[in-house]
Amino acid sequence: QVQLVESGGGVAQPGGSLRLSCTTSITGLSAYPMGWYRQTPGKQRELVAAFTTGGTVVYADSVKGRFTISREVAKNTLYLEMNGLKPEDTATYLCNALHSGVTYWGQGTQVTISS
Repeated sequence: QVQLVESGGGVAQPGGSLRLSCTTSITGLSAYPMGWYRQTPGKQRELVAAFTTGGTVVYADSVKGRFTISREVAKNTLYLEMNGLKPEDTATYLCNALHSGVTYWGQGTQVTISS
C-alpha cells in the first residue's frame, strides 16, 4: 500500500511563500508520475504541478512562474515551493502518485492566504 503524507501548509500573507512536502513510501519516485493538486469547496480538483510519465514538468497556467515542483529521491519526498502567494491560492493541496497502475492520494494540507 502506497502512502503519501503532505505537510507544510498553513497561513501566509499575500505575496508570501510556503513549501509543501509529500513524503511517500514509494522508492525510486523519479520513475513514477507524481504531482500536486488543489481543491476548494464546490470546485473541481485541479492540477497545480506534476512530473509526468516521461519526467516532463507541467504547471497550471495560474501558478507558472510562482510555484516550483521538485523531488528528492533519496528522501522519497516531493516538494512544492510556492512564492508570490495570492488569496486565490487558498485551497487544500493534495499529493498524487500513479504507481503500478493505481492512483494514490494523500490526505491533503490546507493552505490559506489572507492578510
